[in-house]
Amino acid sequence: MMKSLSFRTASSLATNLFVHRGYSTLSLSRQGLDPALNRFHSPLVYHEKYSFNGWPENHTFPMDKFARIAKALMTTCKATHPQSPLPHPLVRKEQDFFRPFDFENVPIDDWLCGPIDPTFVHRFLRGQLSSEECRYIGFREQTPRPELIERTVLEVAGTVLTAQLALRYGIAANVAGGTHHAHITGGAGYTILNDLAVATHVICSDEDSGVSRVLVIDCDVHQGDGTAKFMSSPLLRDKLFTLSLHCASNYPELKAKSTYDVGLPDGMEDEAYLQTLVESVDKALDEVEPDLVFYDAGVDIFKGDRLGRLNVSEWGIRKRDRWVLDKCATDGIPVAAVVGGGYDKDVDALARRHALVHEEAAYVWRKHKLWQRAGGE
Repeated sequence: MMKSLSFRTASSLATNLFVHRGYSTLSLSRQGLDPALNRFHSPLVYHEKYSFNGWPENHTFPMDKFARIAKALMTTCKATHPQSPLPHPLVRKEQDFFRPFDFENVPIDDWLCGPIDPTFVHRFLRGQLSSEECRYIGFREQTPRPELIERTVLEVAGTVLTAQLALRYGIAANVAGGTHHAHITGGAGYTILNDLAVATHVICSDEDSGVSRVLVIDCDVHQGDGTAKFMSSPLLRDKLFTLSLHCASNYPELKAKSTYDVGLPDGMEDEAYLQTLVESVDKALDEVEPDLVFYDAGVDIFKGDRLGRLNVSEWGIRKRDRWVLDKCATDGIPVAAVVGGGYDKDVDALARRHALVHEEAAYVWRKHKLWQRAGGE
């Protein structure tokens, strides 16, 4: 069922961008470039503590990639990145990013301890996870580090803010997020707290949001098994729906049951991938009729990714991102994008790959003139 290009315009959104049990995400967050004055890119969310120093240099998970994505967005142009379609950097200065509120202001019990097991949450926050739990997450001895604990919570707060911005303006994108292996009672696969499930809980718990059905379109190369498991949670049952478009032979070995699972064969290339994407997303949108979409734009489908097994080009990734985001905007469905997974020894090249989704969100922002929703002419 196609919706008109109107999105949500309730007066409560225009004045208070969601108060959830007394917490105004907007008032506690740093405001970015006024969307009413921004005719270049959609609202983008970033916190400087998404990355931190002192991470093991050879770790498979590149913790500094988030800072490098932000840097790429502020520096990438034709002079430094010939493949970029943009003549100027997408973001002019760091203050143009919306910034989620700080760690000490995150309502842990209201947000995290709803869908996620409270015992696990508080043991993680106190640095008390077992060595086996830390091994399963993948961060091992790094897991109890205060910097990692803080950035994990901030990433979730960033996705909540991204969703709220998307509901107000039609589209928004986080410079992190997509922690889709984390499940109700623990973390896994380099993810600890599932930002997609938590953000769904926060949005659906807010009566003023008008959101009761959320669809996650997960295009990471690995199945979004953790997110799928949250569909059985009493808080999210009949609210959260998941489409996972993943490499069938890849991690995790034991798959969960998504609303829609599309297992892809090793080595799939651009044309076949994009055809499958269109068919799968069209079906999910028509049947779920979501009020909000989370788009996990993992770039580990790239043909050179260290942990992928598909053979999609960077141009194929760009076309994927543009089609999904534009489809949602055309159908009048607010869409919040997160970066998902990506693994490359050349972290700067990886960061530029992740930045594609922000560039394509900007394309959709300009195509549909979404700044007009913010009061611009």
